[in-house]
Amino acid sequence: MMEKENFNVVDIFGENVFNDSVMQARLPKKVYKKLHEVMEEGKELDLETADVVAHEMKEWAIEKGATHYTHWFQPLTGVTAEKHDSFITAPMENGKVLMSFSGKELIKGEPDASSFPSGGLRATFEARGYTAWDCTSPAFVRQDAAGATLCIPTAFCSYTGEALDQKTPLLRSMEAINVQALRLIRLFGNTTSKRVTPSVGPEQEYFIVDREKYLQRKDLIFTGRTLFGAMPPKGQEMDDHYFGSIRERIASYMRDVNIELWKLGVSSKTQHNEVAPAQHELAPIYAVANIAVDHNQLIMETLKKVAYRHGLQCLLHEKPFAGVNGSGKHDNWSITTDDGINLLEPGKTPHENIQFLLVLTCILKAVDTHADLLRESAADVGNDHRLGANEAPPAILSVYLGEQLEDVLSQLISTGAATHSISGQRLETGVKSLPDFMKDATDRNRTSPFAFTGNKFEFRMVGSQDSVSQPNVVLNTIVAEAFAEACDELEKADDFDMAVHDLIKKYATEHQRIVFNGNGYSDEWVEEAERRGLPNIKSMVDAIPALNTEKAVALFEKFGVFTKAELDSRVEIEYETYAKEINIEAKAMIDIATKQIIPAVIRYTTTLAESINAVKAACGADISVQTEILMEVSDLLADTKNALSKLEEVTAQGAAMAQGREQAVFYRDEVMTAMKALRTPVDKLEMLVDKSMWPMPSYGDLMFEV
Repeated sequence: MMEKENFNVVDIFGENVFNDSVMQARLPKKVYKKLHEVMEEGKELDLETADVVAHEMKEWAIEKGATHYTHWFQPLTGVTAEKHDSFITAPMENGKVLMSFSGKELIKGEPDASSFPSGGLRATFEARGYTAWDCTSPAFVRQDAAGATLCIPTAFCSYTGEALDQKTPLLRSMEAINVQALRLIRLFGNTTSKRVTPSVGPEQEYFIVDREKYLQRKDLIFTGRTLFGAMPPKGQEMDDHYFGSIRERIASYMRDVNIELWKLGVSSKTQHNEVAPAQHELAPIYAVANIAVDHNQLIMETLKKVAYRHGLQCLLHEKPFAGVNGSGKHDNWSITTDDGINLLEPGKTPHENIQFLLVLTCILKAVDTHADLLRESAADVGNDHRLGANEAPPAILSVYLGEQLEDVLSQLISTGAATHSISGQRLETGVKSLPDFMKDATDRNRTSPFAFTGNKFEFRMVGSQDSVSQPNVVLNTIVAEAFAEACDELEKADDFDMAVHDLIKKYATEHQRIVFNGNGYSDEWVEEAERRGLPNIKSMVDAIPALNTEKAVALFEKFGVFTKAELDSRVEIEYETYAKEINIEAKAMIDIATKQIIPAVIRYTTTLAESINAVKAACGADISVQTEILMEVSDLLADTKNALSKLEEVTAQGAAMAQGREQAVFYRDEVMTAMKALRTPVDKLEMLVDKSMWPMPSYGDLMFEV
């Protein structure tokens, strides 16, 4: 095995990023200052300044080997998009070309908008759309087999101004929470902080399989998950993969992933084996929300790209294998001032931290009021297989606070005042050679969908292949609303101290139903949540309507995050996406069953029947076992053919329906049911048919032979 080249992380980190240190070194002081005013104060970027920035960005990128640039954006497809343009201008008279890049080209791009999802906002013949530079997220040079490309993070909107992407509403929501959080901290005497920004740290779970085996599975190729597959003798029941020793092939892959990400300024911090065989996790350090969203897209792209180089395949689907844990993306969210104050830091005595208690109870109010909307923000087709199982949070939104904060709130609710906070105690291990240390004042709850974890909230519902933009759009906006309503009351109060204590008690009392510290996986919690009136939204189809209720429209329009038309378009897109994804899965099952599984089973039964006849003719030996197997396989083959015919019938019905909610419901209730009915006999057949005749690698081959 070849030795890897040694390197220093400090030397390579951010080397391909047009970051602040690069700008400070290359831009004239006046231009650098103007650009920072645009980034920090929201001032308009003039073309003269943009021209200088564009020139220096181009020169820097060319030094990195770049020949092209692209406006890198995030349409409503779930992945990123880009159109590459070279830096060359029209040839001069001497046949030479110049390399140029103007401020206008930096600020604005014009990709074709006709084929991206728009939910009716744009007709097919209305092709014009615009990308606009997000100067708060640094440009970077991506190096791969195609060479080097300057990537400029941008927002994407239609010719008429509607958001057609994930970035635009995120930036709007960040401004909304900034304005309202500043109002709140001003009430507590903070006059120095100039900005409040949501910070995000999304953990990324993923599966790795051998690429050659992957290419033999049409279901993985077409849908990202296995549509057929019997469980191997061993799954995850021994818990030996979780945090286990990382195999060399995977460790080599992880190393190259880290190098790629560090060069792009992504602070890849943690890596480990996850619960399921072949499952792993990567976690970065926190970043400003829009940069964190960009970085997470880079993480997903890099995981897939580097896997290809290693003869591996990265699976980002939430549930690539039935019977073992699926993958999520824990969205760690906090809000911090520009001078380093974390508004979710309780301190050592949270019962005395009145500002923190107000922030906390505002968040409880926000999550309780908009639980349906927050649940919807994590809805996707793959997540329907994961949420609610004993591997992921339940589909019921609740907030875990821990013993310390729950005790403080109980004091407020019962007496109107909190007089003490539970403190951490010394943890004694009972081993003299191990040091004793202070444990935290509260445990963690891995079954909670929205858990307070010290100085942040961890939203654990998000799916592994999803953008983290939408969950953070919702979090930012619902908390901005709660802050605004609190400030509306407190700003007109005669006695601020009394008013803020009363408001904290009011919010804690009215929204205590959302707090749950127990086992979110238990049947008792499902019953208790129903008694509390908490929504239990089990599928994406049932979650989608929350997007454009009167309550949601009023919320988003009040803070300028979405218009009603933009919300309606997203509803249409999500119903259409659901139906299309299930339709692809159903067609893939039909294709695999028709062309691979049924022919393989027929070959096996034919061979078995010939063997039975040969043995019977030769010696008249007991052939009851062979006959029994032949009969069982033949019966299952008949069941498979019947189920296949039913799936073909309902899939054709679904495809013929008009797009919208009715079609999505049909695919969930009828097509998904028919898919499960087809899978059942096929998975039984896999356990009976000669392995050499089975047409695809098994679960054991995929999960254990990497």
